[in-house]
Amino acid sequence: MRVDLARITDLRRLQAEIPGCRLCPRLNGWRERIARDKVARFRHWDYWSRPVPSLGQADARLLVVGLAPAAHGANRTGRMFTGDRSGEWLYRALHRHGFASHPESSHRQDPLRLIDCYITAVLHCAPPSNKPSPQEIRNCRPYLQFEWEQLTRLRVVLALGRIAFDNVWDLHRGNSRTRRPRFGHGLEAPLDGGRLLVASFHPSQQNTFTGKLTQSMFDSIFRRIRQVIDAR
Repeated sequence: MRVDLARITDLRRLQAEIPGCRLCPRLNGWRERIARDKVARFRHWDYWSRPVPSLGQADARLLVVGLAPAAHGANRTGRMFTGDRSGEWLYRALHRHGFASHPESSHRQDPLRLIDCYITAVLHCAPPSNKPSPQEIRNCRPYLQFEWEQLTRLRVVLALGRIAFDNVWDLHRGNSRTRRPRFGHGLEAPLDGGRLLVASFHPSQQNTFTGKLTQSMFDSIFRRIRQVIDAR
């Protein structure tokens, strides 16, 4: 069952409805398995184990797009980028550059609030091995499309990782034959309506532990975003 977007009028309603989506059987089963077979450090948690809604307000000028909820992160806490190392990196950076009220987020009811920022993902369900199928990505695409159309004040779109970058570009260009830029950290690509697409390596442990993404590299992305938004 997909959320009926024909009866959704705004982002707040979309966020409330997304947890009820059951369109992808593989992801549904995986979420339930993760919630049942918990890792030891989270054995006392009652996992969210549903599609994770986006986070933020409709007047945001910065859109952050990730890949998907982490199995023991957002799939556990119910909030995007909350409860894992990637989220620690992201929220620290958002706070340092004025886009979040606090530098960390541990659960859905903590005091963190986004400021002029909206966070979503290509997928709203945790995929096995962080590898969604092309069909699962297509299944979730209408939600991202709806957000794209509703976020009318957007100035910068930050894509965390290649899959997020490719999906935002394809969403923007639709059926156009315009060649997609090759993903790279720090890449900037102008979009219609005066929006700017900025690419960053994803702050996953695989990238941050190996040094592929450093704190200074991540901060440089947000300094640039702050510069673009403040100039308008």
